Amino acid sequence: MDAATVRERAGELPRESGVYQFLEDETVRYVGKAVDLRARVRSYADPRSDRIGRMVERADALDFAVTDTETQALLLEANLIKRYQPRYNVRLKDDKSYPLVQVTGHEFPQIEITRDPDRTGATVFGPFTNKSTVETVVKALRETYGIRGCSDHKFANRDRPCLDHDIGLCTAPCTNEIGREAYLGDVESVERFLGGEVDVLARPLRREMEAAAQNREFERAANLRDRLEAVESFHGGDAGAISSRTDERTVDVLGAAVEGERATVARLHSERGQLVDRDHHSLSVPDGDDAAAVLGGFIPQFYAERELPDALLLSERPDDADVLDWLDAEGVGTRVPGAGREATLVDLALKNARRGAGNPDELRALADALSLPSAERIEGFDVSHAQGSSVVGSNVVLVGGSPEKRDYRRKKLTEKNDDYANMHDLVRWRAKRAVEGRDERPDPDLLLIDGGEGQLDAAREALTDIGWDVPAVGLAKAEEIVVTPNGTYNWPNDAPHLHVLQRVRDEAHRFAVQYHQTLRDDVSTALDDVSGVGPQTRRKLFRRFGSLDGIRAASDAELRDVDGIGEKTVTALRRRL
Repeated sequence: MDAATVRERAGELPRESGVYQFLEDETVRYVGKAVDLRARVRSYADPRSDRIGRMVERADALDFAVTDTETQALLLEANLIKRYQPRYNVRLKDDKSYPLVQVTGHEFPQIEITRDPDRTGATVFGPFTNKSTVETVVKALRETYGIRGCSDHKFANRDRPCLDHDIGLCTAPCTNEIGREAYLGDVESVERFLGGEVDVLARPLRREMEAAAQNREFERAANLRDRLEAVESFHGGDAGAISSRTDERTVDVLGAAVEGERATVARLHSERGQLVDRDHHSLSVPDGDDAAAVLGGFIPQFYAERELPDALLLSERPDDADVLDWLDAEGVGTRVPGAGREATLVDLALKNARRGAGNPDELRALADALSLPSAERIEGFDVSHAQGSSVVGSNVVLVGGSPEKRDYRRKKLTEKNDDYANMHDLVRWRAKRAVEGRDERPDPDLLLIDGGEGQLDAAREALTDIGWDVPAVGLAKAEEIVVTPNGTYNWPNDAPHLHVLQRVRDEAHRFAVQYHQTLRDDVSTALDDVSGVGPQTRRKLFRRFGSLDGIRAASDAELRDVDGIGEKTVTALRRRL
């Protein structure tokens, strides 16, 4: 896009606040915000840096969205950067998804915590930033109202209530221990609480706590008190509110370190003067950006879905005036301290950031070996089954070389004894969700397929079918050969970049096998009513023979080899099967 085209397109834009996007081949390459869209975009006819000049030159389209306020533009820009990960923006690579609470649309609704809500009839609440608080509140809701938390499979065809009913977590609608009308009334109460009516849950908890105290059940009363505090603060009530901005009860300290096109922001979180948490975040940085630019890009992206602290102590003043205006409007104090306790904290954050930026760069070695721009975020895929039954797939994520378990996903696949077809279906499922915008996770830098050339070809065919442009390689188990579309690599056993791929492969395999065993062991089978075959024996049979067909084909001697099975049980099995 040349200067004349930029001026022409800018003249078509309104003089309002909003967000603009430069695109190349329908891919978002840069996202920006503006108080005046027309004036801001026109400035790109004379780019302020070589990097921006290259971006404008390569762009072939421009898109924009108008917002009501400058703050909306700031937050929309942050969300779009996280969604599209544009090449020419500062990009937060380890962004998390947040837990939601959903009440499903079943005949007898189920309550569950999820990061991947059901989009067909479910009522979804959130997102929430503190998963432990969400778990506490959901358990309190279930204990108070008895809403089921079990899967559809476990709910169907039961003839007696499960353990959840025995311990008071469920009223057992599966066996008609409660009528549908009464059950739906309890569901309505749950939804009222999740919608903001705190007293729906707080009132019965308070009564129960007071009764426990009167009965001198002090440990139980203390537990109920803690639960009540979590419930009352769930929607930002008095228990979790900030009484005064000037008190600065919560303070975040941010230090940024830049090394080439990679940056690390370390965060120290303080509450009431005590450090209670610390973490660090990796970012992709356009060439030439400094720490001030990194913080200007990091702050709105990181805090767009999190509660802002009362104050931010920074190693550099962000170079984006709009970010500073937004923080000021939200009542957040921002300081770059020069001395004293606050400066000591900033120095500590900087040390953490520099340590993160200086890690052994096995990921950069991997990226260089595969000719990739980055290998910071890798997704691994594996399939597990027993001769075509209980077929499952795993999708694990490693960020910065470490497991990101919040982003793990698993998928039950159509039963067939074809490893290539199963891998095709698994990768196609992931790709389709990404392309349709139904997967909140950012696109990875690399996909790793557990397997050799056949599995990789199946995965790449799925990627091509859907149109998801993400590089993929395979890792064959036998000789640890890395398979790529352009050939194979036989790296030394001590190569650090090989170790990265092995960690991803092994984690995908572990996660797939774990899910497969759970699914296989839990399935209702023809063995359920066989005399002498309980849950443990059934598990042993399936692990030994793989399926009902395998058990049928086993000889009497092979069956007796299984611990716990004698002649009478063998006879009962033969009669039943």
